[in-house]
This record gives sequence, C-alpha cells and structure tokens, in this order.
Amino acid sequence: MENETRTAWECLQLIHNKNRPTINDYIPLIFTDFYEMHGDRHYGDDGAIMGGIGRLNNIPVTIIAQVKGRDINENKNCNFAMPHPEGYRKALRLAKQAEKFHRPVICFIDTPGAFCGVAAEERGQGEAIAKNIAEFMILRTPIISVVLGEAGSGGALALGVCDELAMLENAMYSVLSPRGFASILWKDASREQEACEIMKITAKDMLELKIAETVIEEPLGGAHNDLDKITENIKEFLSHKISEISQKDIDELLKERYTKFRKIGEFTE
Repeated sequence: MENETRTAWECLQLIHNKNRPTINDYIPLIFTDFYEMHGDRHYGDDGAIMGGIGRLNNIPVTIIAQVKGRDINENKNCNFAMPHPEGYRKALRLAKQAEKFHRPVICFIDTPGAFCGVAAEERGQGEAIAKNIAEFMILRTPIISVVLGEAGSGGALALGVCDELAMLENAMYSVLSPRGFASILWKDASREQEACEIMKITAKDMLELKIAETVIEEPLGGAHNDLDKITENIKEFLSHKISEISQKDIDELLKERYTKFRKIGEFTE
C-alpha cells in the first residue's frame, strides 16, 4: 500500500485536507433509498451524527455516521464533527431499531472527539458514550464500522464497538489528538508533529495492534483525488463483509465481538 511509506504526520495532513470526502459524499454513491431519521426522543437532534436506513445492494441496512463539513457554515451545522450526547442517543435509538428488524448496522467514524462543552456535560456526555459502548457490545445484529478520517477518543469509540473495524488507508484512531497529546505530555502544543509520529495511530498501526481488521486502500495521493475509486473500495468491502457476517449465528457473533475487545491491549513482559 502507498501508506507504508507515508509518515503519520503526512497522513494527518491528508485527513485534514478540506477536499477529503465526507459522509455526505459517500452515502448517495454507496447506498440507495437512504431515508434520514432525526432526534433522540429525549432532548433533540444533533447535526454531528447522521442516521437512517438505506439499501446496500438491495439489502436493508441502518447507517449511522459522524458528519464533517467542508466550509465554516457546514462545520457550524455539524458542530465541527463533535457530537453532543443527543447524537449518541440518536445513534443508539437507531441501532436498537435495527436490532428489532434484523438489519445490519454500518457506522462511519470521522470525529476529533465528542464535544466537551458545559452543555454537553450537563446533558450527560460521558453517560451517553458509555451506554453506547455497553449496548453496542450486546446488540443482536451485525455491526461494521469504518473510520473515514480521524477517530478521536470516546467520541469515536461510541460508534466503534463492532464485529469488523475497517480504516481508510490514511485514517487515524487515537485516544486524543497529537496536539492534545503534546500539550499534556510535554506542555508544548508545538511538538504536535513529534507526538504524531510516536503515538501509533495510523491504520497500519491499528492493523498490527489487532484493533482494526481491514485497511481500505485509497487512491494515489488520498481519497480526495478519486471519489469514485474510494467509494468503490468502501462499497466492495461492505458488501463482502455484510454477506459474510450475516451468515454467522448471532450468539457466536456476540461472543466473538466480546472476545475481540477483551484482547485489545494484552501484553506480556
């Protein structure tokens, strides 16, 4: 893969490219008959998380996706891809609906992290994320998650509990941003690039650490250089995995899902 010779810092620049495709580009090209649903039935709607039902090769699926914008107005509408608790509660509501009707759930992750403002904390941000993690772990329907760009902290993990985690070639998955890492560890945000290179957060790292199962190849120079090609790669992966996972016994699938996450972080001295 091209990413084998690309540094983590170079990957970070690519996923922050303003022309990088977002979920708004992918949904019309991957799914048909997409119908968006709104609200968490508790507080309100959240533009940072989009959810609804659609068809993948004529198979009904539930789609849950974090939304990024391309300009200041789009980013304001989606809170710069930082979900509030009502976004996670909307995601869980749709996941439970998918379980009821035996639809596979497909999650698209692309967030720097959950919103950490006072209002979000007052409405139970931590509880909403924790509940998603717990409920997704026992959700009795297949779950596939795809990291499109950045997957930051619990804000990403709330949609990252799944049977198969895939990452685009230049995507990243981390406990916090390299800038935040540098600020906390060295009290110096200017060492962001140095932090990025030692954090082990690239798709290749995630594959080696057995956190991700698949890396989806991007076009030469990044996803923004060929939307049709990257869409084709994502759709091919999803089509294959939905078919494969849907054939498994649900109890066995849940056991494998639990084991997958219990093994993350194991080490020997």
